[in-house]
Amino acid sequence: MTTKPGEVYRVDLGSGGKVRMMLVVSREDCDSPRALSLCVPITSSCRESQYEVELPSRPFFRMKSYANVQGLQAIQHHELIDPVGLIYGKSFEAVKEALRYSMDL
Repeated sequence: MTTKPGEVYRVDLGSGGKVRMMLVVSREDCDSPRALSLCVPITSSCRESQYEVELPSRPFFRMKSYANVQGLQAIQHHELIDPVGLIYGKSFEAVKEALRYSMDL
């Protein structure tokens, strides 16, 4: 499996967790040594910080949604349940800018 930046997946976070949507932010890499993708959780809760990016309305979002870059996680590909859509353009660029801010890059 190869994921692409901007893809939104439903992700099974395992026991005690829940299934939630996450945005792939890692680069596409067909030769990756591990079956992992870096993802940020999508939430409906916003604390109005530089770590959260408002996402555009999409059919797969039930309410106003935000990418929370402080929640960056390495997700194993077997935890990805299915792709639900894409975030691209200015919105995805804003997520990347928030990631740069969060890591002081």
